[in-house]
Amino acid sequence: MTIRIESDPWAAMVSHARQTYPNECCGAMLGSINATGKTVRVALPLENAFDGVQARRYEIRPQDLLAADQAAHQRHMELIGIYHSHPDCGAYFSQTDLRNSCPWYSFVVLSIQKGEFHHANSWLPNPEQTEAAQEELIY
Repeated sequence: MTIRIESDPWAAMVSHARQTYPNECCGAMLGSINATGKTVRVALPLENAFDGVQARRYEIRPQDLLAADQAAHQRHMELIGIYHSHPDCGAYFSQTDLRNSCPWYSFVVLSIQKGEFHHANSWLPNPEQTEAAQEELIY
């Protein structure tokens, strides 16, 4: 499946990742899903609630994810997935990312190298959360 991120939410995601560098940022992606794929229309920055070294990990509070889902419904959209950044490393989907994922969400990872956007990938975990397929990402 293809995931398309419109220009405004894409700019917001990259800006969020740059502002939080050297820590990881995280947020929700709101939009629509149809037969041709997923379209992200809104990027909703969320607080990284990880209690440890935020340069290596992010955590989203369940109530923040629920609020993002409610925000999507209020806008007649769906919560398509989660985005987060990887400071000074590639846009891969780590074992921690996989273990903490939700199989029905897309996970966009932005690689931020020395404070600047480098590249991004999107991942879709399987229901067992044992692997994640790379999605075609258009931004």
